[in-house]
Formats: sequence, C-alpha cells, structure tokens
Amino acid sequence: MSAPIVVLGAGAFGTALANQAARNGARVILWARDAGHVDDMRRTRENARRLPGVKLLDSVEPYADLACLRGASAVLASTPAQALRDVARAARPFAQDGADWLICAKGIERGTHAFLSDIVAAELPGAVASILSGPSFAEDIAAGLPTAITLASPDGDRAERLGRLLDSPAFRLYRSTDVRGAEIGGAAKNVLAIACGIAAGRKLGASAVAALTARGFAELSRFGRAFGAQPETLMGLSGLGDLVLTCSSLQSRNFAFGHALGRGLSLQDAAGGKLAEGAFTARALVELAAERKVEMPICAVVDAIVSGQIGIDKAIESLLMRPVKSEV
Repeated sequence: MSAPIVVLGAGAFGTALANQAARNGARVILWARDAGHVDDMRRTRENARRLPGVKLLDSVEPYADLACLRGASAVLASTPAQALRDVARAARPFAQDGADWLICAKGIERGTHAFLSDIVAAELPGAVASILSGPSFAEDIAAGLPTAITLASPDGDRAERLGRLLDSPAFRLYRSTDVRGAEIGGAAKNVLAIACGIAAGRKLGASAVAALTARGFAELSRFGRAFGAQPETLMGLSGLGDLVLTCSSLQSRNFAFGHALGRGLSLQDAAGGKLAEGAFTARALVELAAERKVEMPICAVVDAIVSGQIGIDKAIESLLMRPVKSEV
C-alpha cells in the first residue's frame, strides 16, 4: 500500500483538502490535536465541528497522534499560522527526511516575523516547504465547485508532483516557483480583508470598499516587491485573486470579523470564537514593513484597531485625512 498523505489540522480547509486528495485516490490521514474531536469524526464520519454536512470519504482516517507522520512523503500543513511552529517542532521525531510540506495556512509569525516556509525550514531541516494559496473557501472545495489556486514550490518538478495529488477539473492548481510571493499574498490579504469588512459593517458604501481593496493591493504589492516577490505572482491567484475574494464576502472569517467590528461589536464578540488570521498577522506585517521602509497605512490602521490602540471612527478619520498623492 502506498504511503498516505497526512493533513495536519482538521479545520474546515484541512478537511476539504483531505477529501479532495481522497477523491484523487490517495489514502489520507487527517490529524487533529483534540482526541475527542478525532473520536467524533471517526464515529460520525463527519467533521461536524468545522465543516458540518460534509461526509469524510472512506479513505480519510482521522488521527490524534503525530506518529501518523511516519513514512509520509507528503504533508499538508493546515494548522493555524501561529500554531505552525509548535506543530512542526512536535512533528520532528516522526517526520520523514526529505518529505514535502505543503503549507496551506496564511500568515506571518508574531514576534519572530518569520514567514511560514521559514518556520518549516527551521524546525524540520529535512523537509521541503511549498505553498498552497489562492481564492478558495472550504465549503466550495468540499462541494466540488470550480476553484483555482496557486501551488508554489522551490522547483517546477516538485510543484508538478504535488499538484497531481490534488488536481481535478474543478480544483485547478496553477504552478509557480515563487514561494515567497505566494505566501506574502495570503498573509497580507487577510489583514486587508479586515479593513474592508470594517468599511462594509460601518455602511461606508461599496465605493469605499472598492477603494480600500485597490489601495490595499497597492500596499500588498509594495510589500511583496520589498521581499523579492514576482509581480506576476502578486497579480495572480495568490495575490489579487485571493484579495478580491476575501475583501468581498462574509464567508471570509477576516472580512466577517471586520464587518462585526464595523457594526460596533467588541474585539472578543466580533471574533465569535472563530479564527481571523489577519488579526494575528497584522502586527508582524506592519513591523516587517517598517523594517523595509514600506508604507502600509491601511494595514497599520488595522493593527491599531485589533490591538485596541484606536477606535473605528478615529481609524477612519486617520485614513481620510491622509494627504492626497500620486497613485503609485
């Protein structure tokens, strides 16, 4: 029997990817930290906590022990971005040397300012990190609705090999070798989606949301260029494509979080027990931008809001009062 694909993280996206790999004929292990969660999935054959109504395919096996990584040559890391280091470190005794780690989370680590591919490189020196990123909701993937995203690997052959694990007519993976560009797009768009959600929740109008999306893309592009991202990547699915999706839909946790803030909810109530990665990434993104002297006023305002430094009305005023300048 061939080695299984291991999906680390039984959230909605990880579960949808596990089923997608299973549709392609793979045996898939879906790992969750909580043994009770795993027991529930085994008993009901459904991830009712994270992706209700979607049955796990027969070849998807839930596990709570990281020893399931033994022998796995392909790992899909779908844990929250801020938890990736702890999971990778705990996985080290079991991870196969030379295994492919396809990172499906989006963010930058707080405190260290580490990109997610760098975390895998530091904690698992024998692993090779790739990035899966782009405009995609777990519910759409699970339902087999048409979705197209970017798979970025250090080399084209690796991207092609990993792509075959998940590719299907409805789930199209466009290959790239710009790993840094793909992960920058995914991290920055979550922060910008919070800003657009706030504008929508505050009923500032569709014009304001469109302006924030466009000016946000300018910030994302400046940041990407400062870190060597390819322009084509930033303009592609993992950059502009993902930004458009998450800045316009309440299906996006980051947009929904911002929308709730805009309606006047507290930070805790706005989160509603769900993870908005952009709230954790904002500080790291803004600090990294400052180090490279990259101007990111929208992201800076989001960071100030989610850290409790400034209220919504003051934040809006600070953006409206910025000097008008050339659109570059």
